[in-house]
Amino acid sequence: MSTTWNGGAQAAAQANPEIHKRINAAGLDTNYHDHGDGPPVLFVHGSGPGVSAYANWRPVMPALARSRRVLAPDMAGFGYTERKPGTKYELDLWVRQLIEFLDALSIERTDLVGNSFGGAVALATAIRHPSRVRRLVLMGSVGVKFELTPALDEIWGYRPDVQVMRRIMDYFAYDRRLASDELARIRYEASIRPGAQESYASMFPAPRQQWIDALASPEEAIAALPHETLLVHGRDDRVIPMATSLKLLSLIPRSQLHVFSRCGHWTQIEQTARFVELVESFLSEADAEGVVVAGSAHPMEKAQ
Repeated sequence: MSTTWNGGAQAAAQANPEIHKRINAAGLDTNYHDHGDGPPVLFVHGSGPGVSAYANWRPVMPALARSRRVLAPDMAGFGYTERKPGTKYELDLWVRQLIEFLDALSIERTDLVGNSFGGAVALATAIRHPSRVRRLVLMGSVGVKFELTPALDEIWGYRPDVQVMRRIMDYFAYDRRLASDELARIRYEASIRPGAQESYASMFPAPRQQWIDALASPEEAIAALPHETLLVHGRDDRVIPMATSLKLLSLIPRSQLHVFSRCGHWTQIEQTARFVELVESFLSEADAEGVVVAGSAHPMEKAQ
């Protein structure tokens, strides 16, 4: 059940749009966003320094909440979700957090949208708990093996410095005007909140190729996915190569790929209106088929 907030916590949430509701998932007091009514769609953010669910999905949530219940948690180690000393941040934890998050909200089945690192988590969740996912959207997704890019190496190796953050922001967008000095300052300040850098540094220490491999799901399991899957990628993505989406397209039987030109890693920010239209159209197909996505809590499935 959701935790009860005191007056101070409620005031903080009102002052900071990154904070919304809280619930226990995987033993962590999890900050999450919950907007709108209708079929649920669960958004999983990426892994950049200073990131949160709100930072990743802020332009998308209001538009999709017009027709759906939009859910977006801060994943373990990120944003305003509780950090516990000694936590081992790994794929098993993040998948368990998503499943227990759904259980806590009594959601039996949901559409699932994953960005970058969040794509790897969404993909693994669909593989290990297929009945909990209706349709799958993977955007600039990790989840298959590929060669570490220089951009991702620097992003995962970040140490707090406002100029380094400014350079990292440039990696994300094709249009560098979107990566402003103000945005870099906001993300830098988020990266130095108590415990933020400690948890972030523990996730992806060098050599960082190992963490790409650790986030990858077995190809035979990917190929067995029964879900309709929408793959989205920016053609000019310098963080995650478009080859990852092409690989997923070749593996997932019921998949389609949409590539945005003049777009980097921030598809949902650089192409917000088109991204929302694309996702809404894709999910609405299942709505029209009358596929139920919500209900009582589903029993935990055995992880593969």
